[in-house]
Amino acid sequence: MAQEDVFKKLVSHCKEYGFVFPSSEIYDGLGAVYDYGQNGVELKNNIKQYWWQSMVLLHENIVGIDSAIFMHPTIWKASGHVDAFNDPLIDNRDSKKRYRADVLIEDQIAKYDEKINKEVAKAAKKFGDAFDEAQFRSTNARVLEHQAKRDALHQRYSDAMNAGPDLNELRQIILDEEIVCPISGTKNWTEVRQFNLMFSTEMGSTADGSMKVYLRPETAQGIFVNYLNVQKTGRMKIPFGIAQIGKAFRNEIVARQFIFRMREFEQMEMQFFVKPGTELEWFKKWKEIRLKWHKALGFGDDHYRYHDHEKLAHYANAATDIEFLMPFGFKEVEGIHSRTNFDLSQHEKFSGKNIKYFDPETNESYTPYVIETSIGVDRMFLSIMSASYKEEQLENGESRVVLKLPAALAPVKLAVMPLVKKDGLPEKAREIIDALKFHFNCQYDEKDSIGKRYRRQDAIGTPYCVTVDHQTLEDNCVTLRNRDTMQQERVAIADLDRLIADRVSITSLLKTL
Repeated sequence: MAQEDVFKKLVSHCKEYGFVFPSSEIYDGLGAVYDYGQNGVELKNNIKQYWWQSMVLLHENIVGIDSAIFMHPTIWKASGHVDAFNDPLIDNRDSKKRYRADVLIEDQIAKYDEKINKEVAKAAKKFGDAFDEAQFRSTNARVLEHQAKRDALHQRYSDAMNAGPDLNELRQIILDEEIVCPISGTKNWTEVRQFNLMFSTEMGSTADGSMKVYLRPETAQGIFVNYLNVQKTGRMKIPFGIAQIGKAFRNEIVARQFIFRMREFEQMEMQFFVKPGTELEWFKKWKEIRLKWHKALGFGDDHYRYHDHEKLAHYANAATDIEFLMPFGFKEVEGIHSRTNFDLSQHEKFSGKNIKYFDPETNESYTPYVIETSIGVDRMFLSIMSASYKEEQLENGESRVVLKLPAALAPVKLAVMPLVKKDGLPEKAREIIDALKFHFNCQYDEKDSIGKRYRRQDAIGTPYCVTVDHQTLEDNCVTLRNRDTMQQERVAIADLDRLIADRVSITSLLKTL
């Protein structure tokens, strides 16, 4: 099945089974804004809990805060967002549609990659086990032609982005590559111009007394302006980190690919404050720590890769992305950046306050350097859903859709099902839930045949199901079913907590880190 079709099915599955709904749907929706349903919010909360505990429980020198969404507007001037938080946009005059110029060019680069991969796949199929991919890539004329065009475009694009970006050059690249509008199919493009992504509003009771404020486009600045408060009240010594989970807002013009790029989204960020000169060593260490955190979910090492930035932000001296293989290709889910001392120096300059750190070991004051790890909750949610979604053909000829979610992240850990709705079986099932609901999320399910109930729980990713039958009333044993293997075993009710609790707890993931 084409990956595009898989993605469409995933989006449909998210709505059908209570994971993600289009926001304001009864009013025809609001572009690039989504609501999380009853199962989605449980999965999302579990993701956040896994991240939070991996930061603040496993590291003695990392603490958390929760800063306000509204902040003094000068903060965004100091951070550079007022002047430099822009996207290069271009319009097609025929379709009246607006696009990000950089995305159009990146998609064109991806098309060259796709052409190369098709040639390789075709040759691999033709030559079988005798196929030498490296030799084919380095000698095949068509591959070399596509690679040369791809490399030339990539270099030209990189130069244009590093030059400010050079808006005229970005437009010329689009024209030279004969990139067409996906809607109109024409090359009737406007000039490229910059568009600021911050949402603004007014704070104050009267028009004359109001002040222009912004919805924060990132959560990091709330950490930077509070770092000294945390350091002093928590008696923190460098190196130390501050973690935060919170909403951010960006007026994305080209919001697409479901919840991958939204106007209202949630970030999990940790800013790690270090002594100047040690930042690149810490940058390398945090790259390794964060990739290990992702891989602990068990989706396979081939689903992840680093993407080192060629164009560094004005505040960074090193940056990399952890990319995950989505149905639409490798995409960023987390960024790790060495932000130098830019942010703290800017806030010291614009506020006029001394926010240097006094190091008692060296008896000197300095502005710390910062290593940032920033992960999008919504992108993480999408990566987990896309890796977990499976359509399986069973031995009996039937098929099933199953979400093979990591058990610790699954919205429902255990479904308890009476075989029939009589003879005291529902009451026994309720007893089991009442005993276990303090330890993990349980669901009672009595509607439809037992087979349909299994399929329903498979579709929401429930790792374990328990069936209460008439024999249960005699021996206090139930049938425990494993979602992934579909194997069933007879176990004592008294053993359920021991058998299940550790496997479905966040602790089970944390122990692997």
